[in-house]
Amino acid sequence: MTAAERPHDPYAALRVADYRRFIACLMAQTFGTLIQGVVVGWQVYKVTHDPLALGLVGLAEAVPFIAFALPSGHLADRADRRRLCLGALTVLAACSAALFWMTHVDLIRPDTVWAIYAVIFVSGIARSVLQPTRTALSADLVPRDIYLNAITWRSSTWQFAAVGGPAMGGLLLGFGGPALGYATAAVLIVVAWGALVRVTARPDGATVADGVPALSGLLEGIRFVRTQPVLLGAITLDLFSVLFAGAEALLPVFALDILHVGAPGLGFLRAAPAAGSVAMSIYLSHRPFRSRAGWTMMISVALYGVCISTFGLSRSFPLSVGMLALSGMFDNVSVVLRATLLQTLTPRELLGRVAAVNAIFIGSSNEIGAFESGVAARLLGAVPAVVLGGLVPIVVVAITAWRVQGLRQLERIG
Repeated sequence: MTAAERPHDPYAALRVADYRRFIACLMAQTFGTLIQGVVVGWQVYKVTHDPLALGLVGLAEAVPFIAFALPSGHLADRADRRRLCLGALTVLAACSAALFWMTHVDLIRPDTVWAIYAVIFVSGIARSVLQPTRTALSADLVPRDIYLNAITWRSSTWQFAAVGGPAMGGLLLGFGGPALGYATAAVLIVVAWGALVRVTARPDGATVADGVPALSGLLEGIRFVRTQPVLLGAITLDLFSVLFAGAEALLPVFALDILHVGAPGLGFLRAAPAAGSVAMSIYLSHRPFRSRAGWTMMISVALYGVCISTFGLSRSFPLSVGMLALSGMFDNVSVVLRATLLQTLTPRELLGRVAAVNAIFIGSSNEIGAFESGVAARLLGAVPAVVLGGLVPIVVVAITAWRVQGLRQLERIG
């Protein structure tokens, strides 16, 4: 019986013990990181009352992320990916502990907010190592014929944690203040380290051919993506969606000044997109894509933009939460399809470097998008910035559908 003839097993990837440990690591680290993100945004805005300061948090993480991503991807194709991930998690835990200490000793004031930016800068370096390396490691842990299932569960796990993380961050802020939030984040990242250290698989390191010049190796991922117009088109769609239509950085402004829902409301707003994404991930794990994957991706990106613009116009808290939840559902479709394309089209020996290119386009666009949102909110106001940003993905979808025929004609992947 061929793979296509076998009944679909929605839990195939979770039957692999090492992949379950990987998923546990991902969940704990995501919980911790997103709790910290809520607390940082709240603390910075409470101290400065400046939306641009929220954008600078994103920029402080994006600059080192971009600078180190390509070398990290190159290293991920040469070294033990598990050990690299463990090292990055160690640094992230230390950053959370540093933020706890600075808050505990009352160091964070308007004239010392730069200290938060400094810690976020260091965490950006760690994340630039973790993200492409972890993507490559996940492909090492499961057979190729269940990549789509593994990516769906990886996405749903991340999004499940992304539901609980912001909500928990809001509750911790309300009941214990920023220090409790940072302490919880540090503990959860340590738990993630403990889960990953139990992964027993030891995939080969040093997959880069000996004798390949260092600079050539660094650029190989870029060259490969340029030869894959379908993958490049999918990455571009997500890039512009996140870069211009991401409202996440401005949610403290909406929670405090527009919807007037306080810290608990901010937690719900931050959790809503992930809640929608979890619902979509669960659906896709049982009903994977069968056809018209390209059109499905493009339509989902366009609808994501519509939801973000509607959120910007809303003055109703339930409607705002609903629009963010719908945006998460549509975004998840694009995320799963793009990640599956990346792992199925990329040779294993290039996976770390191609994942690094993807991380520069997508991972850093969250932080650069936060900076763009902060600048736009300073110049135009928060509402116009979000509404206009939501229109950008619609325009990009139209251009991509016109220019990238292969993506438009893509039927099935995985």
